[in-house]
Amino acid sequence: MRRFGGSPARTISRAVTFLVLLLVTVVMLYPFWFMASSAFRSLQQYTLGLPGLSLASWRLLLQLLPIGQQVLNSSIVTFGSILLILILSAMGGYAFSKLSYRGSQLIFLAILASMMIPVQSMIIPEYTNLSYVGLINQYIGAILVYTALYTPFATFLMTMYFRGIPNDLIEAAVVDGLGYLRIFFRVMLPMAIPALATIVVLEFIQIWDDFLVGLLFLQGPDVRTITVGLATLNAARVLNVPVMMAGSLVSAIPAIIVYLLFQRYLIAGLTMGMGK
Repeated sequence: MRRFGGSPARTISRAVTFLVLLLVTVVMLYPFWFMASSAFRSLQQYTLGLPGLSLASWRLLLQLLPIGQQVLNSSIVTFGSILLILILSAMGGYAFSKLSYRGSQLIFLAILASMMIPVQSMIIPEYTNLSYVGLINQYIGAILVYTALYTPFATFLMTMYFRGIPNDLIEAAVVDGLGYLRIFFRVMLPMAIPALATIVVLEFIQIWDDFLVGLLFLQGPDVRTITVGLATLNAARVLNVPVMMAGSLVSAIPAIIVYLLFQRYLIAGLTMGMGK
């Protein structure tokens, strides 16, 4: 005879879980819905609560800001930084996880320790050093700063991921006559796609949405990023919420697209090797 004593409790538990997840989803999506709905309304519609849609805020945004140039500036800085971060972190992770050399653990601990240093405490020395070599208001200056700030975490992630790959693969490749450099490119990198994709998503969101580095190192109007451009728009004129929401929507869409493209790699990239 079947027992049904646990079924009601299990059903209630699932219902409560569903309701909690539904509530979290609404809370998470409401800001985006507010931003999108406000962006397609005029200031009068937003202020008076009038129905209907309008492109007036988008036309005003294009008049007030070189939005295309600023998005291009953010793209150059973000993708340039991510490229350097991927190269350095992949090579560093491979060296720390699979190559044995004197002082490797000490260097790795130093990299982990650098992750605990507040960004604000490093900004002034970095600004001073880059100003000496004329890299303020240059793309390469901001790219170097972002690379220095976010490579330690990416290196830690790649090290943990590579440690989850069996050493038997390395030994088999060595027996087949491959050197360590060829093993890195032909064996390790193809297997590290989830970790690399995870780094792309996390660092893209951090760099694209960053304000402090862009404000200090890209001050010129020709190299200003989208986040700094929106801040100057708010500071220079009376606050126009629909215009700000339109600009914020432009700024948010690239990060959302990158996340949707690489989301299936996130869990594997973040968890593989963590137990090693």
